[in-house]
Amino acid sequence: MKFGAVPLDEAGGAVLAHSVALSKGRLRKGRVLTAEDLETLRAEGLTEVIVARLEPGDMGEDAAAARLASALVPDPARAGLRIGKASTGRVNLHAEAPGVIEVLADRIHALNALHPMITVATVPRWQRVAAGGMVATVKIISYAVPEAALEAACLAGQGALRLRPVVCRTAQLIQTAVDAGETGDKGQAVTQERLDRLGVEIGPQMVVPHRIGPLAEAVAASTADAVLILTGSATSDLHDVAPEAVRRAGGTVTHFGMPVDPGNLLFFGDLQGRPVIGLPGCARSPALNGADWVLERLLCGVPVTSGDIAGMGVGGLLKEIPVRGRLREA
Repeated sequence: MKFGAVPLDEAGGAVLAHSVALSKGRLRKGRVLTAEDLETLRAEGLTEVIVARLEPGDMGEDAAAARLASALVPDPARAGLRIGKASTGRVNLHAEAPGVIEVLADRIHALNALHPMITVATVPRWQRVAAGGMVATVKIISYAVPEAALEAACLAGQGALRLRPVVCRTAQLIQTAVDAGETGDKGQAVTQERLDRLGVEIGPQMVVPHRIGPLAEAVAASTADAVLILTGSATSDLHDVAPEAVRRAGGTVTHFGMPVDPGNLLFFGDLQGRPVIGLPGCARSPALNGADWVLERLLCGVPVTSGDIAGMGVGGLLKEIPVRGRLREA
């Protein structure tokens, strides 16, 4: 692409690089200049204009953006994503349903390293999104790019994005009470808010004594797609009340603890193919905590391993929740 000032006589068919104010109105940048446009500019007293001119082997910004978006999401229906219309070198991609976004980061990194004028920006990996939420934007920064560079970017970023929609449509929150009279109202309300974001239906409010037996019975009796446990006393060990109750109910515990604060005291496991999540006490606050990252993935059918949890430490120091019983700093 050639860029720079040219005489008006040579500007026909070129792309106007900067908007030009006229006596009445303006010619906007990105416009392909016609003979009529050139006459208008002459009448304004101009003799030259700054333009971009495509060379052999170049592709215009809109065509390039549309092509790269199609490479990132070759089958939009299967990926659960909608590709927008190209405009000013940009194409936006949106989620078609609630869920979390799977991003093959190595592919995005690779394509962004190929040519400085070819860019893709995405939300963070496994970001929760609502239906219609933007998940990525393709932007061709210049008015045109070499087609060879674009082709390389399309190959590098092939199939790098997809939505993982919600697969657990129902969830049961089981709370435990240490003292008589604990209602669990706050825990139920805040958990419902979290589940509402993903369109997951929460079961009726349930509070049982903070003992292994009653909790195990409640867990075993649940028919929800996911079981959530919020204990009246924090889970402090892999063999504390809540993890042991999951095992007694016939389930398994995959992992306890996470390098995310707030959220350290989370555990999760499985009960007959359904996720079981032991929520930390900070989940009684609507503020972001480590449990959100695990909960959202599991509700969308995304496996979470101990290795995944270990990798959450970088970026895992989240905003403090003032209502916590013991703050990081006095």
